[in-house]
Amino acid sequence: MRHAPTPPGRLLRAAVAFGALWLAGVLASGGCSPPTPPATSGPLGSPGPAQTEANSPEAGAGAVGARDAAHDGSASAQAACPPGMVHVRHDFCPEMERFCLKNEYDKSNHISICHRFKEGAQTCKAKRVPLNFCIDTYEYPNKKGARPPVMVDWYDAMGLCAAQGKRLCYESEWVSACEGPDEKPFPYGYARSADKCNIDNRWINPSLKKIYSDDPEISKPELDRLWQGVMSGEKPDCVSDYGVFDLTGNVDEWAMADRDRPEERAVFAALKGGAWGHVRNACRPVTTSHEPEFRYYFVSFRCCQDAAAQPAAAD
Repeated sequence: MRHAPTPPGRLLRAAVAFGALWLAGVLASGGCSPPTPPATSGPLGSPGPAQTEANSPEAGAGAVGARDAAHDGSASAQAACPPGMVHVRHDFCPEMERFCLKNEYDKSNHISICHRFKEGAQTCKAKRVPLNFCIDTYEYPNKKGARPPVMVDWYDAMGLCAAQGKRLCYESEWVSACEGPDEKPFPYGYARSADKCNIDNRWINPSLKKIYSDDPEISKPELDRLWQGVMSGEKPDCVSDYGVFDLTGNVDEWAMADRDRPEERAVFAALKGGAWGHVRNACRPVTTSHEPEFRYYFVSFRCCQDAAAQPAAAD
């Protein structure tokens, strides 16, 4: 899906967004220390919130039985996250090797789209990273049947999550929630499907002058003309095995990068899932060609937070 150039930055709103994130961390912890900021260095999969090193190199073996995935509806799992959020506990693989059976090169976007991956032909090529977090079941505002907002930049998304005592998801968290405990390339399986998720809609040429207008009487009609999204949860099969909806397709979602990308415009931000057009729409791909200030007519977000610590089991 074609993207537009990024409009000028908004440093003041950046400061406000991070200030809101710090305040949310103070209120949640009862202390005075700010929450961990987005990771700015280190290899992909370096620890962010609720992340620690894997216990041993054998954690990268990739066996399903070695993964610790929590989504059983138990009282313990429910206590780890507030209502409306899904608890995910998983050993994330930072580098997954898969075999694509049907590949397409899309000239307009300069990307390769895999339509079908071979089942059972995937290998974790890096040391796994334990994750323990909560993620919104639906796109913001996290309500089934609601229309996710668009024209939201990374800083605004961070601030809106912080206002709820949450934060943006780390890229590794987003991928884990999307792939599920069996680490499927798409949330619903191994073959890309426009029937299951809202993807492959026709391209509509936007008027950038109109969508970026400060006058809502100019911008709103154009945004309505361009809108090809669906309401959150409207596609019942567009759900991961953890029970998280609309992760691929519908709208692009802002996330925090697990490592700094100084060579990319996004640096510490990431766009995940693709949108309603003909793009990759899988769990692993990430767009890093846009600055955190980027706003567009199919860009939105969802929120995450650290899972609550669980009391030790009685002897």
